[in-house]
Amino acid sequence: MAGKTLDDGTFHAVGRRKTSVARVYVRRGKGEWSINGRPLADYFPRPSYQALVEKPLQTTETLGEYDVQVNVQGGGLTGQAGAIQLGLARALLTEDEDRRTALRRDGLLTRDPRRVERKKYGRPKARKRFQFSKR
Repeated sequence: MAGKTLDDGTFHAVGRRKTSVARVYVRRGKGEWSINGRPLADYFPRPSYQALVEKPLQTTETLGEYDVQVNVQGGGLTGQAGAIQLGLARALLTEDEDRRTALRRDGLLTRDPRRVERKKYGRPKARKRFQFSKR
């Protein structure tokens, strides 16, 4: 089980991506979003991020049936959107285990393990090298 059920009928799960961590709370409602106290369109003005975050609801065909409250911190907008997506998928799975096949098929239950590679000494970045000079 990826998340847990709280006493008031709310489903809670955690999603991570890069250095972002999202705590997602889902409950039956009218489809209202609150991300760090702000509406979805206000927090993610770019439609591509909104679509990324709503994908678990579209996959399970429950768009507009749940109120989603998110606390997210760390990283940038891409990492935060990915963390929210994973947390939302896990929370929906906690409510109904039958959704696992649909969420798994769209790759929404897999945590993306990629991280920023650390900078190495003697180089300007992680892999880039200074210009070679023979003479």
